[in-house]
Amino acid sequence: MRNVVGILLDRKTYLGIPSQQTGYERIDLYNKAAKKLGMTPFYMCLPQISGKSSLGFLYENKKYRLVRMSLPKVTHNRAMSLTSYLTKKLSMLSRSSKVFNEQNRYDKMRIYKLLEAQESVRAYLPLSMAYAPKRLVKAMSHYSSLFIKPTNSSIGKGVIQLTRKDDENWQLCWSNKKPAVVSETKAIAFIREKVGSQRYMIQKAIALAKYRGRPYDLRVSVQRGDEGKWQVNGIAGKVAAAGRHVTNLAKGGAARNCEDLFRSSGFDPARMKKSIEQASLLIVESLARRIPQVADVGLDIGVDEQGRIGLIEVNCRDQRYEFKELKMNESFYKTYETPMKYAKYLMKK
Repeated sequence: MRNVVGILLDRKTYLGIPSQQTGYERIDLYNKAAKKLGMTPFYMCLPQISGKSSLGFLYENKKYRLVRMSLPKVTHNRAMSLTSYLTKKLSMLSRSSKVFNEQNRYDKMRIYKLLEAQESVRAYLPLSMAYAPKRLVKAMSHYSSLFIKPTNSSIGKGVIQLTRKDDENWQLCWSNKKPAVVSETKAIAFIREKVGSQRYMIQKAIALAKYRGRPYDLRVSVQRGDEGKWQVNGIAGKVAAAGRHVTNLAKGGAARNCEDLFRSSGFDPARMKKSIEQASLLIVESLARRIPQVADVGLDIGVDEQGRIGLIEVNCRDQRYEFKELKMNESFYKTYETPMKYAKYLMKK
């Protein structure tokens, strides 16, 4: 069978295909894109892979068929492989199939160091360093606001923000607790306890522009498509909930149209969007030079009150739900179609 493209899903998502209970993965949009491009999607999960074949759902004639077939030539990875068993299965798949976005969770400090080594994007990077108590003390003496966050987590989990209140006290924001004002000594002790033996990093906070008094940032979808070229498929705003220090929708943040946010900050929406698109493409192209298999990225981008752009973090498995929440239907569809175009390009190669 020609033009079969593999789409690798987490097991729970894969098992939900017959009942159309696939969570955040709108696989009907993969199907729509595949039909338009003359391709046949084959949905897999890692536990079903054995040797050079896999059990999976083949979508043809508007129906899913559960079949075992040879591994496809190209696979778009949307699954997490966080155990040695799943990593072994992913390695088995990659020996027979060209897997793009093969690894889709990276240590945040590693990403920072890879980008920081490239002068072209250095200006977009807030100062960051691996956490250590002595480094935290030094950073607190130089900067008025810091984020201390896990290097290998998502959706804002475990993020702590420190903001100087006066010469002796700091405001500490953690999880969904109310912000607390504590002494420097207590802040350092609290962070040491929360970090424990986990890998954390310290990042100078961007003084984010605000919408109705609440900080906001932006999710930018950047993907490889036709001829392997990078493109920006959408920019969505995320506004922190009242009293919160992170904008993630999973932590109570709200999706907002980015043009509305820019206008509220006194920015020219068209000019700001263009600047963010240019910066995002430059960042992702720089990253891809060091990690070539990266192909599907969601950037968290911050803009300060003067309109300066900064990279908050890189997400290599963008869940895309901001675009769905905002009814940005064209952008939402493109985040499914573009990887399929890239898969078709890889098949030709």
